Amino acid sequence: MKIYTRGGDKGKTSLLGGARRLKSNIRIQAYGTVDELNSFLGLLADQPVNQHRVSFLRGIQNELFTIGSYLASDPEKQSSLLPKVNNEAIDQLEMAIDEMEDQLPALKSFVLPGGHQSVSFCHIARCVCRRAERNVVALDDDQEVDQWIMIYLNRLSDYFFVLARMMAHELQVDEIPWKPRS
Repeated sequence: MKIYTRGGDKGKTSLLGGARRLKSNIRIQAYGTVDELNSFLGLLADQPVNQHRVSFLRGIQNELFTIGSYLASDPEKQSSLLPKVNNEAIDQLEMAIDEMEDQLPALKSFVLPGGHQSVSFCHIARCVCRRAERNVVALDDDQEVDQWIMIYLNRLSDYFFVLARMMAHELQVDEIPWKPRS
């Protein structure tokens, strides 16, 4: 099978189910951003500091692929064969957040991204996750999207924030506090 079809050469792409949309369509932006996030998550999982949590991060990648598949589907022809993110996936994120927060010092100020390359990668994933969430919210404003997607992405960005803090802690690097001008 060839990877190129030439079908998108004029700025349109096909949804699962066959409908064609402009590549600038909010649905395409939403699943494209989820795909971008999944790629950053792969980079994050490959960091040595995360070797003990690779399995958990790969699980998140699978959930993101599920979300991307849902968003890439023609809403009028969505297959019941598509898996769904469920409350268990959201609960797992919340438990992981709680476990990490129990090991971290209390947050006393806003923190700036940085301090270590791996921590910075995590902050980039957090920001891309927030953009994916905004795109899904915009799509939901036009065409209803299952709420579990927005909840999952919202919780996932929280997870990435706490993970960045945890990674800094494990790498023994100082968090960079925001120092507003006085």
